[in-house]
Amino acid sequence: MKRVKIQRAAECRERKNDTMEQKLNQYTPWNEQEERDKEVMLSLLNTQKDIFERENRTAHFTASSWLVNQTRDKVLMIYHNIYHSWSWTGGHADGETDLLSVAVREAMEETGITDIKAVTDDIFSVEILTVDGHEKRGIYVPSHLHLNVTYLLEADEAAALQVKPDENSGVRWFGMKEAIDACTEPWMAERIYKKLNAKLKDV
Repeated sequence: MKRVKIQRAAECRERKNDTMEQKLNQYTPWNEQEERDKEVMLSLLNTQKDIFERENRTAHFTASSWLVNQTRDKVLMIYHNIYHSWSWTGGHADGETDLLSVAVREAMEETGITDIKAVTDDIFSVEILTVDGHEKRGIYVPSHLHLNVTYLLEADEAAALQVKPDENSGVRWFGMKEAIDACTEPWMAERIYKKLNAKLKDV
């Protein structure tokens, strides 16, 4: 019986991975960064154990959002406690393979807005992010990779905002260029946030 349960769990994990694999295969990279990162993400998805769990200390999947207002001329950002910068919302999959649901959940938790919807269910962007070693809740987390899938989400600019103290110390709407200027992580601002703003024109 135990062997059967283990086999079924493995088959279930494979089916979940297949779903993400299909979505990534269907996704058309927007630039060279996305093309190269997509290749690596697919390779790790098929070779790494527990790739949706943060217990995989080498790399694991995460989901982020570019959370815009209804007129799509502002983006909602949080002031991240670890990165000490204004940044997008997002977080770990923690075993969940529906990364759109992860992106929406994290956006709600980190901003306090309860009504957030996806502009589209399709993947908006992919990127591999490096995470330096740091302490979280008193425990050291080694440097690793985030295999990040980004979704385009939308919220009402008039909705009440609330910080999530264990994650961030600020929540604020920014103009699209203002958001890039507010970010103090040069690589994220130049490589990711500028790209997301440019991609909005195609939606």
